[in-house]
Amino acid sequence: MAVPLRLIDSHTEGEPTRVVVDGGPHLDGATMLERREELRRDWDFLRTAITAEPRASEGTVAAFLTEPVSADAAAGVVFANRAGYLGMCGHGALGVMRTLLHLGRINATNERFALDTPAGPIYATLFDDGSIEIQNVTARAFRLDVPVQVPGTGEIVGDIAYGGNWFFLVDAARAPLPEIAAGNVSRLTSLALEICAALQAHGITGEDGARIDHIEFFGKARLLNANAKNFVLCPDGSYDRSPCGTGTSAKMAVLAARGRLRAGEPWLQESITGTLFTGRMERCADGIVPFIRGRAYVTGETALFFDTGDPFRYGISAQELRGRDS
Repeated sequence: MAVPLRLIDSHTEGEPTRVVVDGGPHLDGATMLERREELRRDWDFLRTAITAEPRASEGTVAAFLTEPVSADAAAGVVFANRAGYLGMCGHGALGVMRTLLHLGRINATNERFALDTPAGPIYATLFDDGSIEIQNVTARAFRLDVPVQVPGTGEIVGDIAYGGNWFFLVDAARAPLPEIAAGNVSRLTSLALEICAALQAHGITGEDGARIDHIEFFGKARLLNANAKNFVLCPDGSYDRSPCGTGTSAKMAVLAARGRLRAGEPWLQESITGTLFTGRMERCADGIVPFIRGRAYVTGETALFFDTGDPFRYGISAQELRGRDS
């Protein structure tokens, strides 16, 4: 590419987002799902260039801004990471709203803005204290108390729920999990990958055969005001440094299905890094409407260049990092 990509970098409670604000492709799809498929089909090299080494760190999520498809939306956005494309991304949506404010494309606080995503429209409110709350897509518990045999570990029981992505949620009170602590990230990651592989091997899926590509562990919170501490494995094999917006939404859907969370009652979710999201929910016919509140911070503005002589101008693939042919 001759034209550099201009990005705004931010993090939401520790998890990075890179928003493409200039130089990206024009997408013609009539819906955000069509635009996501257009990116996948014709522009996937940009996803890897933005999210993979040597330009990005593990856990980076790209957000491709587009024109909105809804008349009342501030923008459209497609989220992606090293592994592929996401339906929704809670921390990424908070990062996008902070970026739009940084760019002056929105400037009002205490007003609600719509954002079009492939999972459906979401809504965001910016508050005077600097926090942002998103109204996520409808979340729902699909199956509760699902057992899966994990080689070397034995039976793990978890809940399957949707919060914008599909999750298998495991409570430390019901499973032999390592302590949810930063010092155990490697052990937690290994176990989560094993569970993910076991779910696929046993044909355990979300609704309509949807692949469960997020694993979420819960344990005792360390913050005095938090309800639980989580560890979330993302589809690219990295862990979420934030409390995970779609994961918190899925958790609240499970709690509501079990009668353990009432409408409007706060759920304070601590992350593996000690940051916090404040969640709440309202009931709806198909599940719950989740609300997630947190903080995002702009960390820099970046221009990406693509030297034709650079063998890694579009990123180092996971296969190359493992020493295999790409």
